[in-house]
Amino acid sequence: MIPLELKEQLKQDPWYSKCARENKDCSGRITWEHCFLYGGKQIQRGWAIIPLCWFHHLGSGLKKEINEYISLRRATIDDFKEFPKKNFEQLKSYLIKKYAQN
Repeated sequence: MIPLELKEQLKQDPWYSKCARENKDCSGRITWEHCFLYGGKQIQRGWAIIPLCWFHHLGSGLKKEINEYISLRRATIDDFKEFPKKNFEQLKSYLIKKYAQN
């Protein structure tokens, strides 16, 4: 569950009103996915939450690694400092190399 203050901030950002995957397969209502857990809890930061249509979040179009790629592209190195036990920089580098051409 997204904290109310963060939820209100995300609602004000037009990016969160359409599917981050933006392709011909998009269908259904927009939902927000928490892309990462840390310490067994969802990361409650804007960069770690992305908007997805039902198909890409809850349907057969779900590809978690692509969703993580989208999320990490929005994050900065400073964003990762809060989560020292997870090497987000390395994961971001790997996913950019894997998906940046697509």
